[in-house]
Amino acid sequence: MNLLKNILEDKEHFQKVLVFTSTKKWANNVFENLENVFENEIGLIHSNKSQNYRFKSINNFRDGSNRILIATDIVARGIDVAEVSHVVNFDLPEIPENYMHRIGRTGRANKEGIAISFITPKDQEVRERIESLMDKKIDVNAIPEGVEISDVLIEDEIPKVKMRNLELRVSESAKTGGAFHEKKEKNKKVNKKVRYETKMKLKYKKPKTRGGKKRKK
Repeated sequence: MNLLKNILEDKEHFQKVLVFTSTKKWANNVFENLENVFENEIGLIHSNKSQNYRFKSINNFRDGSNRILIATDIVARGIDVAEVSHVVNFDLPEIPENYMHRIGRTGRANKEGIAISFITPKDQEVRERIESLMDKKIDVNAIPEGVEISDVLIEDEIPKVKMRNLELRVSESAKTGGAFHEKKEKNKKVNKKVRYETKMKLKYKKPKTRGGKKRKK
């Protein structure tokens, strides 16, 4: 972000700049970080913005009201603005063809244009695919002196620790343990059932039969 601010401060050379990001989230982040620095010079366009908002952003960039426009890949092919002096790739697109569409926004109508890409070590594989598609090596320049490089990682830069999903496997004996004990307790109640004759004997101190008749044994 500090590097982007640094180069955009050179208004003499960076007269009309299109800045591309791969996601809407990053487009919003870049816009919010630059909005106060380049007040009334910057616009934003991506698919979450209303059609009227997008038209206004394009028109302000086209007529020079805004010198800077932040955009995502989804609108890279639809932007047709003359005399874009620079395209800045804030990050590299995963699809090499999208890189070609991005940088194709400058250098139109036989005019010279410059594309600048911010490349980190983790972008090496993507960079090689882009170079293979273009059949051309991307020149590498060092970060200009005076650009402050923060050593504080933002949320997206913090390495993610992936935890394996743990499963608690219950053995068959453990699974049926509850049912076994329940059945056991139920059986105890059945075993405690008292015969009718015994109950009557305990109640009346002598055998008692149903209907006044002695039951045959």
